[in-house]
Amino acid sequence: MADPAAQPDPNAPFFSIEKLYVKDLSVENPSAPQSYLWRESPSVEVGLDHEATLIEEGFHNVLLKVTVTATIADKTMFLVEAALGGIFQIRNFPEADMAPLLGVHCPNILFPYVREVISDAVNRMGYPAIYLQPINFEGMYQARIQRELEAQQAAGAAPTLQ
Repeated sequence: MADPAAQPDPNAPFFSIEKLYVKDLSVENPSAPQSYLWRESPSVEVGLDHEATLIEEGFHNVLLKVTVTATIADKTMFLVEAALGGIFQIRNFPEADMAPLLGVHCPNILFPYVREVISDAVNRMGYPAIYLQPINFEGMYQARIQRELEAQQAAGAAPTLQ
């Protein structure tokens, strides 16, 4: 007989990773084979985006998209774009906690995986692997909240024409 005290509380906050997956992977090597003879170090630009959507009650999809572009002068050496998704089961959290969970915690979980996909793709193109530095998703989240707050304040303070 099961001990009722050992049963988990159905109203307790619950978080789990249900699935991690590669949604999209694009690799471009437009200057090959000449680029393999270039001796200069490329300039590397990293772009980052993420989005979160509700799939169904309690299940959220978070997509982290990273674009890495390497150029020398005005020529593209390579471009890799990877979108890695995660399905997360999130239940019984206060509404105020959902945005930080989806905007900070979930991207922190996804980032090491997307970093590995990017590094492997660059290496398979024949270039030295790229190791992306850790990303401060909390700082990015706080900056976005601050920008939204300032935009709301600016909109509220703007004079209305009649």
